[in-house]
Amino acid sequence: MKLSVIIVNHNLCMWLRQCISALQAARYGVDCEVVVVDNGSDDKSVEMLKSQFTDVKVIENGSNVGIAKAYNQAMGLTSGEYVFLVSPDTIVTKDTLTKAIDFMDTHIEAAGSSIRMVTPQGHFIRSSKYGLTKKWNLLIKWTGLSKYFTKSRITSLNQMQPDEFETAEIDVLNRSAMILRRSVLNKVGLFDERFTMFGYDVDLSFRLKIEGFRNFYFHKTYVINFNIKPVQKYTFSYLRYYYGAMLAFISKYLFELPKLSIGTPVKTLYTPQYEIER
Repeated sequence: MKLSVIIVNHNLCMWLRQCISALQAARYGVDCEVVVVDNGSDDKSVEMLKSQFTDVKVIENGSNVGIAKAYNQAMGLTSGEYVFLVSPDTIVTKDTLTKAIDFMDTHIEAAGSSIRMVTPQGHFIRSSKYGLTKKWNLLIKWTGLSKYFTKSRITSLNQMQPDEFETAEIDVLNRSAMILRRSVLNKVGLFDERFTMFGYDVDLSFRLKIEGFRNFYFHKTYVINFNIKPVQKYTFSYLRYYYGAMLAFISKYLFELPKLSIGTPVKTLYTPQYEIER
């Protein structure tokens, strides 16, 4: 199997239908499987999947176990050489899968790649390339961890970074649309399930860098993202999950960083190397 496409859904039936419909067209000619992990939806998402997309594998969780754990469930049951993780509020184009696979096949040094994202109005979504939101940028800068994120626009020293239509090495893969090399995941491990709703992408990306692997942003195709939050913004749950992820990340890497250098030494993070394709 060349590709395993995994979607984690919780009460996003309408967007999920659009997402899979687009994937059905994009997967034509690709040796791939599509798996949906449903985290206890009560909006008839599972019923929709079973009646309209009979070739899609469905994993049903009785409750919302979190995005990281749900992805891990599916990755443990799939076999694709590459894993394409896409959120249900995202619509791929017809060439997204083929071009993403071609990129990974020809760039064997890439552990994973984010795909260029645009809004429904066609505006570039900067987080698809730069990964970190303003809050994450500030947190990492204040704690001194910014020295490990040499390819993110955290300080003014990084303002010369390539733009939307340039493929380049990046720090953080975007959670809404990323392709990962399974052989690398077998070495560094899957998502840390302590990052339930947020931060799991930052954590995995950081672990990949620490072990000497490289993350990329790929611009030669795109996806449309509606930016639906996993939990409603400014609610207690949002604050708990979002800022809890930040605290967990800082605690993990300020106190455990020396323990994480299993393969390539951490010092490789100080010598950024960019690869740009126009």
